[in-house]
Amino acid sequence: MLPKLPRLMLCTLLLGSFAISTELPAKNLQPVFVGLTVHEWGTFTSIAGPDGQAVEWSPLTGATDLPAFVEHFRNGQFKVGLRGTVRMETPVLYFYDSREENVSVQVSFSKGVITEWYPHASRVEPTSNLFDGSLFQAQPDGSITWDAVTVSPRLGAEFPRQPEDSHYYAARMTSATPLVVKTPSGEQHEKFLFYRGVSTFRVPVSVKLMADGKLRVASAGDEEIPETILFERRGDRIGYRIGGALAKETVLDPPELTGNFFDLGRALVGMLVAQGLYSDEAQAMVETWRGSWFEEGSRLIYIVPADFVSRLLPLSIRPAPAQIARVFVGRLELVTPATEKAVETAFASHDKAALQKYGRFLEPILHTMLAKQSNRPRAQKLSAYLNAVCSAQIQQTRGQK
Repeated sequence: MLPKLPRLMLCTLLLGSFAISTELPAKNLQPVFVGLTVHEWGTFTSIAGPDGQAVEWSPLTGATDLPAFVEHFRNGQFKVGLRGTVRMETPVLYFYDSREENVSVQVSFSKGVITEWYPHASRVEPTSNLFDGSLFQAQPDGSITWDAVTVSPRLGAEFPRQPEDSHYYAARMTSATPLVVKTPSGEQHEKFLFYRGVSTFRVPVSVKLMADGKLRVASAGDEEIPETILFERRGDRIGYRIGGALAKETVLDPPELTGNFFDLGRALVGMLVAQGLYSDEAQAMVETWRGSWFEEGSRLIYIVPADFVSRLLPLSIRPAPAQIARVFVGRLELVTPATEKAVETAFASHDKAALQKYGRFLEPILHTMLAKQSNRPRAQKLSAYLNAVCSAQIQQTRGQK
């Protein structure tokens, strides 16, 4: 882990630097590299149930946000119906070196499976059918291995790109050293190693709604949560409340919807840099996930403790890097009364546009609403809505097998 910069210095470095171009690499202040340096960022996405703990869920849609050249365990829709407590989304491994280096990389994933990746991997395990409902109860940990990655400052920036927009490309907007992986059909060039997955591990934080509308945020272990942000969006209005570090437990008021995206983005960039990322990496991460982190609804955004990441996602690189930093952001979606009202109203009025704002979270949102419902007529309506969602998932699953 790189040393943290003083907060005053961070403010000076980051002032006015949040917005980045999607065409030109961002300028970056970096040290002179002595040996191989590796930085990684990624996200853990979950949704809280009535007790505040992350629940098992499956998305309503498949992986439509990735370019076609990204490789999948099966195909672009296979994750529909694949249940887990965590969707591990877009970890990217950046490499920095002043000379050419050949490295091997392996990442293990506790209680999980690797579902997408690029460039081509030497091995991805397990290789069993992921549609076995008891998969996560018996299978070994998942893993992905790249046996031979060449990192070289002499490589050109000839990376694959397709006409369709994708937030995948924002992750390239750094000064990381290019890399190449040789495959049976040729070479694949990229700015990073990319992978995704699904797991059933318990996330390190819980958020429970209280009767007075406040939220009780608690750490699930002994490790301090380095940063927390309570975020809410309703239409064009947003609000956020920075809770800071969390040692054990705290109570937060819902944020007032008077915030703006620029200030929130700049705050997030500062937090990520303080955890060890370079400024252009932090900007690339926020730009990649801006549309998802800041979408309709309520959620807790938090920095995952570094030791937690190391336990759940062990990383092995040979030769060993001189420096390494791994920064993961957790997203815990919250089913608040405002979300419940919006979803129920949208179903009743057949407002597809409003339902799409909650997209892949519709199934777990309805499950959570049903678990708290004692009014029988309303429960029957919610059950009908849930059946419609599940039927759509079943149709997608059958269509992609």
